[in-house]
Amino acid sequence: QVHLVESGGGLVQPGGSLRLSCVASRFTLDYYAVAWFRQAPGKERVGVSCIYSGGISSSGITYYTDSVKGRFIISRDKAKNTVYLQMNSLKFEDTAVYYCATGAIQTTLNPADFPYWGQGTQVTVSS
Repeated sequence: QVHLVESGGGLVQPGGSLRLSCVASRFTLDYYAVAWFRQAPGKERVGVSCIYSGGISSSGITYYTDSVKGRFIISRDKAKNTVYLQMNSLKFEDTAVYYCATGAIQTTLNPADFPYWGQGTQVTVSS
């Protein structure tokens, strides 16, 4: 059974940074798209960023939703079977539970394309 574990969430002041990690077991992330989603209280889960290499490119194709472009960076460490989300210049509106997901075979932020999900990690931006 595929198992994804997110970590790195926490409380940070506006303008601060956090790095989220998504580690997979019993599944090779490099062959599939990995995306980060977030869900704020009372709101729908939305896509934040996606990376996909199909096991070919060492760096992968990346995609970001407009609200995080220039602030967030998604990356992967093939050897560690881990995907990261570096979040800089954090804003109040970035507060949410962040989930990683995988299993898609294209660069996408449609939750329906991802069959495997982690349990989420809370990110709170507050002064």
